[in-house]
Amino acid sequence: MKTSNVLILISVLLFINVSTEWPTHTVCKEDNLEIYYKSCDPQQDFAFSIDRCSDVATHTFNIRAALVLRHSIKELYVKTDLIINGKTVLTYSETLCEPGHSKLIFCGKQKGEHLYYEGPVTLGIQEIPQGDYTVSAKLTNEDGVTVACADFTVKNYLEYY
Repeated sequence: MKTSNVLILISVLLFINVSTEWPTHTVCKEDNLEIYYKSCDPQQDFAFSIDRCSDVATHTFNIRAALVLRHSIKELYVKTDLIINGKTVLTYSETLCEPGHSKLIFCGKQKGEHLYYEGPVTLGIQEIPQGDYTVSAKLTNEDGVTVACADFTVKNYLEYY
């Protein structure tokens, strides 16, 4: 009996996929716009959605995002990179939370709490760049620890007038 249990355990361990990669999630897919994301944090995936793909072109659209915090947020920093053909062509960073100056409602949340946001997001650009590219976004806390990380793949062929 013990030998058969050990053999079963070994078989299961040998055939388990030990990949630390998360699946690619579809955010939206329409005729001229496709957006996908994959968590680049090997320890955690998260949920993200857009109400209507067509709203992205209006520059203000509703999103939903959720995750369980593995680290507290006293300070929160975001760094985004625009990557085309494997090369970073633009980098943007900003402080989102700091003592006495918080831009987000979830600043101050503690490890283990659920972070959930549902509401409007406004892009600070007039047009979403056309073509195929990746936007890499990483949120880190005051200790430099990753709170969330995602690579968004965008395929945009929208016509702007």
